Amino acid sequence: MPLFNVYPLYNVTPVSAKGVYVYDENNTEYLDLYGGHGVVSIGHTHPKYTEALTNQVSKLGFYSNAIQNPLQVELAEKLEVISGCKDYELFLCNSGAEANENALKLASFKTNKSRVIAFKNGFHGRTSAAVAATDNKKIIAPINAQQKVTILDLNDLESVKTELKKGDVCAVIVEFIQGVGGLDQASKDFFEQVDALCKENNTLFIADEVQSGYGRSGKFFAFQHYNVTPDIISIAKGMGNGFPIGGILIHPNIEAKFGMLGTTFGGNHLACAAGLAVLNVIEEQNLIANTNEMSEYFIKIAKTIPQIKKIKGRGLMLGVEFDFEVGNLRKKLIYDYHIFTGGAMNKNLLRILPPLTVRKGHIDQFFEALIDALNA
Repeated sequence: MPLFNVYPLYNVTPVSAKGVYVYDENNTEYLDLYGGHGVVSIGHTHPKYTEALTNQVSKLGFYSNAIQNPLQVELAEKLEVISGCKDYELFLCNSGAEANENALKLASFKTNKSRVIAFKNGFHGRTSAAVAATDNKKIIAPINAQQKVTILDLNDLESVKTELKKGDVCAVIVEFIQGVGGLDQASKDFFEQVDALCKENNTLFIADEVQSGYGRSGKFFAFQHYNVTPDIISIAKGMGNGFPIGGILIHPNIEAKFGMLGTTFGGNHLACAAGLAVLNVIEEQNLIANTNEMSEYFIKIAKTIPQIKKIKGRGLMLGVEFDFEVGNLRKKLIYDYHIFTGGAMNKNLLRILPPLTVRKGHIDQFFEALIDALNA
């Protein structure tokens, strides 16, 4: 049976990995500065991560959410401490799309309204409401397009005010650093004013931290760079270091009721073991501090390269923009220099999302290859 052909694939077959390196079937070593879309947060096959999963699967891999699962409670308590998000409650699911889907559903339940405001170049997932809130018509099927979504420009505060005054908006969903869209960010004033407007208009403010969360921005969450209080925070990618896990952090102004949300696999024992290992490593290895140090080092070097026209993003959620499309450059970096990088909807942008364990030597390796490739 052939696979349903929905991805253009590079001719690389990883069979093992360690730290920031991936190895193919010929034992060729690749520097991974993309982390599988920013998923690998603490490095490939981290010993504490593999130990936690091995120990858990040898005892109990799965049972349903109809029983007590102390690992969920432990994960929620650890997340509260490390993230600084006091008093929020945690609902666990399996992916970023599912997290955003549940966030939007919960906002509609809470407000009894149905329209969503999202922003140009935003990406929130491929499920029904999440994909409708994504600014990419190519991936929105007619069944998704039935959702009531208004897409506005980032920083267009007047349009947000106008739309919220209509009284039918259940949620404003925003990435504080856009991922797939190309690492654009709105202004501090915009984010803070939108937060205030949501609270004035019985609209929930959803922070999509699926890619920017878990230390990647230089703070645990990207919204923490601003004076805002999201009603719901969606999380996923860096949360399990590759094990499928997602969730939403829910402000106490939203009351839980039986039947509002549900999941079969969400918060299973293996997922919780993976999630706890990630948080423990982030804390023990001080990876958020390393993120800020490596970000500063990366940006300092990038500024010296004349072909780079703009440096975008924060922390280790970075992009370097050129005055040409980077598709061929990415291929050259993979095949000639054995370095993984990412692309974006902005075809001129090379996206850098390494594990948070990356070091200066890895960054030097990247820039040496990049300069050589640009000057070839």
